[in-house]
Amino acid sequence: MKAGQYFSLIAGIFFLVLGLMGLIPGLVHYAAATSPTSEAYGMGYGYILGAIPTNGIHNFIRIVAGVAGIVASLTLGSARTYSRAIAVFYGLFALLGLLPYTNTLFGTVPIFGSDVLLHGLSAAIAFYYGFLASPGLLELSSNNPQQSA
Repeated sequence: MKAGQYFSLIAGIFFLVLGLMGLIPGLVHYAAATSPTSEAYGMGYGYILGAIPTNGIHNFIRIVAGVAGIVASLTLGSARTYSRAIAVFYGLFALLGLLPYTNTLFGTVPIFGSDVLLHGLSAAIAFYYGFLASPGLLELSSNNPQQSA
């Protein structure tokens, strides 16, 4: 396995675990039912371990991103594509989370607070493995072995 594949695998496991944690009631500190924000975000709005904002849609997104990362880690090409997608989308989510009018993803997903840091850090690391880190000649030749004549 190459470094980019390890990143995809580790990121995938991280997002999958985080998404599943958001589904376990004992790990989520739910917002008060009378709070206007609890009604705006719908089912399961709360904070994972009291720190990371989440709701049902956000958990679904994290689980999909996690499974995609685990599957993408099988080949170097798919791991690079996954890293690029995470860099673009999570970078966009980090920027949207900084703006007051978009930090709720238009009233559907809470992407503010510590989630901005999580998205920004994920995007920065994914940017490195998706766009900057290039596989060496030995890594490329191990993916496409040439037969000698």
